Amino acid sequence: MNLEKTLWITGASSGIGEATALYYAQQGWTVYASARRAEALQALAAKHSGIKPLPLDVTDTAALAAAVEHFRENGIRLTQVVLNAGTHTPVDGRKIDVKVFRSLFEVNFFSVVNALEALYPLLHHQGGARVGIVSSVAGLTGLPSSSAYGATKAALNNMTEALRNDMAQDGIQLSLILPGFVKTPLTDKNDFPMPWMISAEKAAESIFKGMDAGRFIITFPRRMYWALRILSFLPKKLYFRLLSRPL
Repeated sequence: MNLEKTLWITGASSGIGEATALYYAQQGWTVYASARRAEALQALAAKHSGIKPLPLDVTDTAALAAAVEHFRENGIRLTQVVLNAGTHTPVDGRKIDVKVFRSLFEVNFFSVVNALEALYPLLHHQGGARVGIVSSVAGLTGLPSSSAYGATKAALNNMTEALRNDMAQDGIQLSLILPGFVKTPLTDKNDFPMPWMISAEKAAESIFKGMDAGRFIITFPRRMYWALRILSFLPKKLYFRLLSRPL
């Protein structure tokens, strides 16, 4: 029996993805790390022998299919998958640009749909796996400057909840990963206060433990999650008044 534990993670060249790939490898897992930047993946692989670079663009359906075929042809059984690739572009609500919305949906949402489509036959054939879909607490409620980003994450949240029971029938267990503020190259670009920020390493540990425990909702820092959940239940008049003030 092959007891090797194997992870495939996308968006692994920096931030949460990079930290998660490294954390899993340090726990003895074999990690297939994907991202567009091959040189960044090579640098990541140099940090641990358990990390194997698998460069690809998650918006390229042919590349995703080829990656899955690589696993199939080489008899690689995926224990877990973390679909983490994503990006953020702030939106000024007075200057709507449809290109920003289309671009963010292509990377943040449709790349996940494409990956699930490619993966499903393989995971079903091998008897199942746990798949973590990295969304965001920004998908819980509308936040300033996040009309495009938050919409992609709200779509991921809804889709993952809707798919959960169907996929479980074939042994594919979904986890919805909801980060709050995590120190990454993306959040380094923000020019507003970010409460309860945690390190990417702490986020990686939370993902690993949550996936290992089989939790559907994996969120960190939990204070950020509950703060936004409570905000979302407030009367909208009060909600908008609170959001108009600096954090």
